[in-house]
Amino acid sequence: MKNIIKKAAIYLLPLIAQLPAQAQETPKEEDYFRIMKMSAPEGTLLEVGGLTVLPNGDLGVATRRGDVFIVENPTSRRPFFRKFASGLHEILGLAYKNGSLYCAQRGELTRLEDTNMDGRADVYETVYAWPISGHYHEYSFGPKLAPDGSFFVSGNVAFGNEEWWRGESRVPWRGWMMHISADGSTMEPWATGMRSPCGLGMINGELFYSENQGDWMGSGGVWQVKKGDFVGHPAGLRWTTLPNSPLKLTEEQVYAQVDQRRTRNAEGRAVKPENVVDEKFKTMYEVKKAIPQLKTPAVWLPHGVLGISNSEILPIPEGTFGPFAGQVLVGDQGQSKIMRVVMEKVNGEYQGVAFDFRGGFQSGVLRMAWGNDGSLFVGETNRGWGSAGDANEGLQRLVWNNRIPFEMQTVKAMPDGFEIEFTLPVDKKSAEDLASYSVESFIYKYHPVYGSPTVNTEKCNVKGVKVSDDGMKVRIIVDNLRQYYIHNITLEGVRARDQFYSLVHPSGYYTLNNIPEGPKLAMSEVSTRNSAAETKAAEEAAAKAAAAKAKTTAGKTTAKPAETAAKAAPKVATFEEVKPLLAKYTCSACHNAEKKQVGPAFKDIAKKRYTNEMMVKLIYNPNPENWPGYATEMPPMPQVPKSDALKIAGWINSLK
Repeated sequence: MKNIIKKAAIYLLPLIAQLPAQAQETPKEEDYFRIMKMSAPEGTLLEVGGLTVLPNGDLGVATRRGDVFIVENPTSRRPFFRKFASGLHEILGLAYKNGSLYCAQRGELTRLEDTNMDGRADVYETVYAWPISGHYHEYSFGPKLAPDGSFFVSGNVAFGNEEWWRGESRVPWRGWMMHISADGSTMEPWATGMRSPCGLGMINGELFYSENQGDWMGSGGVWQVKKGDFVGHPAGLRWTTLPNSPLKLTEEQVYAQVDQRRTRNAEGRAVKPENVVDEKFKTMYEVKKAIPQLKTPAVWLPHGVLGISNSEILPIPEGTFGPFAGQVLVGDQGQSKIMRVVMEKVNGEYQGVAFDFRGGFQSGVLRMAWGNDGSLFVGETNRGWGSAGDANEGLQRLVWNNRIPFEMQTVKAMPDGFEIEFTLPVDKKSAEDLASYSVESFIYKYHPVYGSPTVNTEKCNVKGVKVSDDGMKVRIIVDNLRQYYIHNITLEGVRARDQFYSLVHPSGYYTLNNIPEGPKLAMSEVSTRNSAAETKAAEEAAAKAAAAKAKTTAGKTTAKPAETAAKAAPKVATFEEVKPLLAKYTCSACHNAEKKQVGPAFKDIAKKRYTNEMMVKLIYNPNPENWPGYATEMPPMPQVPKSDALKIAGWINSLK
């Protein structure tokens, strides 16, 4: 009997090997990049505002509470924390230079040095100070070191008194990027238009910054910043009349293009600008035609999908994180995660694609720094801003396990579509099927409202695909490419050649600032096979056959009254049914069913006892006053079809 089983196994093994591999579960982010907690001394509150790695591998950690720690042996199981400095004012950046630490406090760039070598700073030197009004939102971020040793620091705008929603630059250089000389003797205003410029980054010697959604900022994104740029928020333009301003653009010139919506009601109270569905609006790119100084994002990070409070920008060095070396990581404080960005220059202007990379951190990701061992230190904070995760603060490490995930490594713009390069070879049959691809483009309004819904959304038909011989690249021909639009490129059907895995992250968001020139693919050299169209045709044929058969059937069955009533009763969607909608419309980016996250828990919303119709109205035009204590406003979501909004509302109300 044993011999029979053995022989059967020998014959069956080749057959088993040929079975489709779809049943294998695709690995997830955590299967490649592991989050490791770093143990801090008991009682230490690491609300991290700044991180920097010292030449000897020690880690400098600055906190929002004004402390600076030096962490010795930071990659070991038992790192040693030594308090280096204290009593500073809300540090939101840290850098090392020539034996000193530099940090941005609310009102100054400060140098910290230990001259007597006792392990604590005994020098607290003001390098350069700037004005502050004392408003809570006047955060200062930085410094970021330029190649010549000079410093870049950015400043938040404040918000209004009566018009609490409106960003203001109450004192000079709020809403600006400041460039401070290496010795601190001079400061030159560099660029303006910033609202909340939390993330600064030097990429190949050039300055970039990340912005958050808010008034005048439809969504977050990554901007390159050159001297004299205006990046969108008009508050800082108040100071362009000063002699050292690098640009002379005025607020009035912006308001001539886009109404600032300063209105009052019958009682004389200021009216907060709200999104209006089906209104006439302009995009940043339309305004740029009249105001050439307006700098648009190199890469948009769609709000609610790729973060809600974008933070640190950090290039990936060679020798770390495998196939992604040379690309850029961007943190997000609100969603407690990290995104991956790949940029290219087309017609002299940066553009590129953004992907999700790694979520699941215990608190909001604010700062990142590379350890000498190639792991990534991640500094986190929640206080006052809100974030996903169970903790209010934290310091963690992200470690790659040297396995290569199946991902889109890069996406590049082509004259007739996009070229997608993978980290592993693709299965040719799945990659040559047009049904494996979908492309959709959209953009945001440029207006004084807090955030913007996605607008002007259109499908972009994928007409053909060409797979490289080695399976590492595909080139897709895409109809309806639109300059200046975000193109959501999704590859749900593409599989890896060896394990038939799907992509860890099947969607990328490409900001198409310029469509390159060059040769286009001929339809004769691409695959046009579409399994979805073939299936649809077969289903339509079957439906016609069934309809014809039904006509020949004599008599009709009459539904029983109970059955008719059951059909008429509205059905409440289950969580499994509503889950894809919560993901599609980014509801789950800020809300959890059971607990408070960036926004209130769905169960807490249900306790308000809104009708489904009332809840739909609030989805379209949220009312932040209904939820005091939440720092991040919900943006208007008029793009959600009413049928889907009612389904979501019905499910939320079922949680009462």
